[in-house]
Amino acid sequence: MLESMEIAILIASALIIVAVFTSLISFRFGAPLLLVFLVVGLLAGEDGIGGIHFDNSGAAFFIGSIALALILFDSGFETRMSTLRIAALPAITLATAGVVLTACIVAVAAQVLFGVSWLNALLIGAIVGPTDAAAVFFLLRVGGINLRDRLRSTLEVESALNDPIAILLTLSLVGVMVSGSETSGLLASLASDFLLQSLIGTVVGVAGGYAIVQILNRTNFEPALYPILVIALALAIWAISGMLGGSGFVAAYVAGLIAGNARMRHTGSLRRFQQGTTWLSQIAMFLTLGLLATPSQFGKVAVPAVILALFLTFVARPVAVWVCLLPFRFNRREMAFVSWVGLRGAVSILLGIVPIIGGLPDAQAIFNTAFIVVLVSLLLQGWTIRPMADYLDLVVPQRHSFVDRFELELPGRGDYEVVSYVIHPASPVANGQRIPRWARPSLFIRDGRSLRPHSAGRPKPGDQVYVITTPNYVGLLDRLFGDPGQRADDPRLFGEFVIEPDIRMVDLAGAYGITVRPGDGEVTVAEALRRDLAGDIEAGDRVAYGPVDLIVRKVSDEHVIEEVGLALEHEHRARPNLPIFQSRREIAEMIRRWLGRRSRRPAAQPAAEATPPADQKVPATAPTDPDLSIEAAPTGVAAPAKPPEA
Repeated sequence: MLESMEIAILIASALIIVAVFTSLISFRFGAPLLLVFLVVGLLAGEDGIGGIHFDNSGAAFFIGSIALALILFDSGFETRMSTLRIAALPAITLATAGVVLTACIVAVAAQVLFGVSWLNALLIGAIVGPTDAAAVFFLLRVGGINLRDRLRSTLEVESALNDPIAILLTLSLVGVMVSGSETSGLLASLASDFLLQSLIGTVVGVAGGYAIVQILNRTNFEPALYPILVIALALAIWAISGMLGGSGFVAAYVAGLIAGNARMRHTGSLRRFQQGTTWLSQIAMFLTLGLLATPSQFGKVAVPAVILALFLTFVARPVAVWVCLLPFRFNRREMAFVSWVGLRGAVSILLGIVPIIGGLPDAQAIFNTAFIVVLVSLLLQGWTIRPMADYLDLVVPQRHSFVDRFELELPGRGDYEVVSYVIHPASPVANGQRIPRWARPSLFIRDGRSLRPHSAGRPKPGDQVYVITTPNYVGLLDRLFGDPGQRADDPRLFGEFVIEPDIRMVDLAGAYGITVRPGDGEVTVAEALRRDLAGDIEAGDRVAYGPVDLIVRKVSDEHVIEEVGLALEHEHRARPNLPIFQSRREIAEMIRRWLGRRSRRPAAQPAAEATPPADQKVPATAPTDPDLSIEAAPTGVAAPAKPPEA
């Protein structure tokens, strides 16, 4: 007995070590790391070189559920409340209506491909419908893809919130199929159960999150015990919500959101510990699910499963995303990217275990189908997220400078932090500006030597400085020790000239020779940008206006435009003209044009268009971007004049 236990521990630890070392493959070749973990599990399984026989679906579901709860808690802990506010409505719509719509569309294809009943087809759709939080968070955060806040937040919040509806839908369908009960009231029952579970999960999560904050701020344990305590409390919140009939996954995410946004002690050590716990959870979950799979059985469903995965990627997910995001003023390229980042992962494989536990006749085929769909998704979408973001021109400049910053713990109530920066060569401090009294460093590290401030002399680029400060000064320190220009000297990103945001469009037109659209004369540049960007402003955003581009160079933390750049020629990089994902404005414009053509249709069409006289000039129009709410000037656009001399 003791020997077998030691062998099991040795095998488990060896698999984790192999999975960690194979991460080098991911970072070297760009492979999705979670796919690497899954492949390691497959290779160690009974059909792989490891030959490990593991068929305990109940244990796999238990391990996966605990791992997913910890991942969601950490996801909520790292989500800022401001992020949630700007993405709540579209993310919730995608996480609820989007999952149901995706499941229904996939069910139509599954019924044709597999020849199964409608309930079985809908079950397959429910299993592969949700996106995976672990995969989305990893590929967006670790992959270094810098997107607009609203777009990134929508993807992350959706992936964290769509699990409950998929789990509820899967469990309900399996319950109906096992019991043989009527399906007439299934939709109403699912809707009421989802609302009840979400409500209970939210209430338990809010209460649990505040309880975590109070416990950490009012107790005085050994510091190393606090991360363990928080993980235990997170799992307790997940379990209590499930016992009360709520969604434990919603409760875990909400509790992490509340705790992560509160003033709390030991935040730095908690984040570091939870990052390690999340990595361990992902490795354990994907290894376990890989061990459970039997690739020798995949051949029976391989072809229809691959076709179903492609249908899900190119039809079902895009249609669901377009319908759900249509009311929220996302442009075509953003909707295309949201549909492409619909990564399937461990959640779908976990849900594929439910029919096996329920004892359904085709349970193994359903599990194998879900596994193949996940493999195709990670191979196709996971490997191409960065190229797709570049192709759709959605990668934006970093909002803050690149600085080396981390937090250190101090005793007390957490009102002070120790932060560290590597002085940027373009920072004000490196270029002679005196360090303000409130920002005086406590220590310098230069060439591997520790120096006190009075002996360090003038700060030099590359020096590492340690500053004791309050959290509200961290943003100022970013600008002081980092690059405050945010690469503002790059004309390709921020324009050749700087203009004031409160300048009127009529004055701008007089200076640069552009034609102002009717009604825009007294509108300021900032008002025009805010109007055409729908109020979601970030540094690097640009709007085409006639022959020039107006570019947001600098915004405040409240998203107020403080500086605008001007590019005299449009960026020549062509954005993809997508034939799908039309916005509400574009749909309304197409309807107006169609109705206008019908109302103006003459009784008899002339044989040919009349040729304008030679001396009549045809008004030119500036190229327009279909993703922006800007139309060409009706009277033509004058050639751009040279900028006025100083």
